[in-house]
Amino acid sequence: MPSNKKTILVIDDEKSIRETLEMIFTSDGYDVLTAADGAEGLHALHENQVDLIIQDLKMPGLNGTALIKAIKKVDPNIPIIIITAFSTWDTAVQAMRVGAYGYIKKPFDNDNIRSCVTRALAARNAQTDAGKFSDIIGNNAHMREIFDIIRRIAPTDATVFINGESGTGKELVARAIHNSSLRVNKKFVTINCGAFPESLLESELFGHIQGAFTGTAGNKKGLIEIADGGTFFLDEVGEMSATMQVKFLRVMENQEYKPVGSTETKRVDVRFITATNRDMEQMVEDGTFREDLYYRLNVIPVNITPLRDRMDDVPLLAGHFLAKHSKKMNKPANKISPEAAKTLSSYDWPGNVRELENTIQRAVALADDETIEPEHLVVLGSRKPRTDANTLATPAEIGAEGLDLEEEMTRIETQIINEALKMTGGNMSNAAKILNLSFRQMRYKIKKLGIKTRRNSFAGMEI
Repeated sequence: MPSNKKTILVIDDEKSIRETLEMIFTSDGYDVLTAADGAEGLHALHENQVDLIIQDLKMPGLNGTALIKAIKKVDPNIPIIIITAFSTWDTAVQAMRVGAYGYIKKPFDNDNIRSCVTRALAARNAQTDAGKFSDIIGNNAHMREIFDIIRRIAPTDATVFINGESGTGKELVARAIHNSSLRVNKKFVTINCGAFPESLLESELFGHIQGAFTGTAGNKKGLIEIADGGTFFLDEVGEMSATMQVKFLRVMENQEYKPVGSTETKRVDVRFITATNRDMEQMVEDGTFREDLYYRLNVIPVNITPLRDRMDDVPLLAGHFLAKHSKKMNKPANKISPEAAKTLSSYDWPGNVRELENTIQRAVALADDETIEPEHLVVLGSRKPRTDANTLATPAEIGAEGLDLEEEMTRIETQIINEALKMTGGNMSNAAKILNLSFRQMRYKIKKLGIKTRRNSFAGMEI
């Protein structure tokens, strides 16, 4: 039940829909206004303090995106949830592009629309684009579970462990937890554990005193101290060395640490959220990650589904990114053609939401008019979907001189693994998943076959 009574305006030409939504939200403690068309809805908006609007797209008179634009002129920050029986790529993209908060198909599930309203009001209360949930786009059942988990765990100080492929939005989830927590007015500090060698990571986390290293001019605060009172997000925690795991375990157990070179023990009050794209249970089994630390981190697990398993969210995400980047670049692109939409829907996005955003960003930059066409999706045109991986290599024909089977199998295996690495931008974890291998198997094969992976020279991490 809402803590402060809010007003919801329902605009729909179907009387049964208006009555159903009025009954649902009145029983939940909201004030509910109803309107049978766009003109009546705008009048109600002018005459009342409205916190959220639920509207149909197909109505007589003023409807669809034109109504959304008119509403936004009255109140640019008001969240609008679209409900419609006519679910198409174009309507979803256009609704998100002109500022709708969410998009729900009729017939709708009562719990689904309740969840969407709660999230939208939370974002409204934040009054910023960096609000509690406003940067996490999705109406898939899995994403609704994620939103529900965030709401339930955010007020606690429980340690959270986020698992998901690269590009799924692990940091966005961590930020949403912080922004919904009692620590929201304190700092949210982040670090990528794979971006630093062991000695530098220790200094970054714990700080150091003067003289701890050659050439150090003074004391340096560690990020854990900077995060005191707030939330500390450690991404790619599976990249920690065995020595760092021991030192970090002490922090997790006692909320205390020693700066590098110091004998003084410092205490902090920090909520830890960690994340990885690695199979941590496999790492524990292999002995590469401490079991006691893993269980300290994995108090509340949050698993983020890859984009290929929630393709119904692609239109919403595409519309969101289209609006974001066309505004940033001052470009006219505001539509996605049916052919381009088909291309986006048939691709399985090994790079997940990050790859989709990069694709839309490049398409906006390349488009000279208002419509994104297939030729603007240059990246997708040069890469094959995951399902084609088993057809990449063509076996050699057996000639009169015979064939070295082992050499031929090595050639084919090398070609397939190289293509999988190319598809995932060099990320071994994602390439292993594409080929249905464990990370350990993938690492073994790469080493055995002498395949070179692209690595960041400073961090020694996969890119």
